[in-house]
Amino acid sequence: MSNTAQGSKSDKKIKYMALTAIFAALITIMTAYIFHIPVAPTGGYIHFGDGLIYIAACILPKPYAMVAGAIGGGLADLLTAPMWTLPTLVIKMLITIPFTSNQKNIVNTRNVIATVIAYLISATGYYLAEALVFGYEVAFISSYIGSLAQSAGSAVVFIIFGIALDKVQIKKRL
Repeated sequence: MSNTAQGSKSDKKIKYMALTAIFAALITIMTAYIFHIPVAPTGGYIHFGDGLIYIAACILPKPYAMVAGAIGGGLADLLTAPMWTLPTLVIKMLITIPFTSNQKNIVNTRNVIATVIAYLISATGYYLAEALVFGYEVAFISSYIGSLAQSAGSAVVFIIFGIALDKVQIKKRL
């Protein structure tokens, strides 16, 4: 491999790592502080940080998006609801899976449908985590119904931000 090809591959990795760090920081702030609404005695809260995880999943290659989601969501929980940090690390990685970064636009049919799949992954993940701590009956109501408001809000944030980023052709610029 030539030095130029190797250099551009290395440059791409550095760019992805920098974007991953930026997304992780934005996800942390959006989750922990901006529109952070406590809703349950279990330490649960509504936030729109998942919308930024969805954006990251549509811009970054999968492994980088998974890291941004895990670090951003995990740090937010560490700062606000530490008992949920470990489940969050796993769940936020998993919710990136349904999205694709291989299309021209962020907002497309697949990625809009992916918000519903991400809700199911998130609600199921937190249901299992809450069931271990609080019991299955309490967990069902708290996880699925509580996650619905958060996921719906995050889907709206994703679509609004995604349309704005598509208009400035962010994927082409990156």
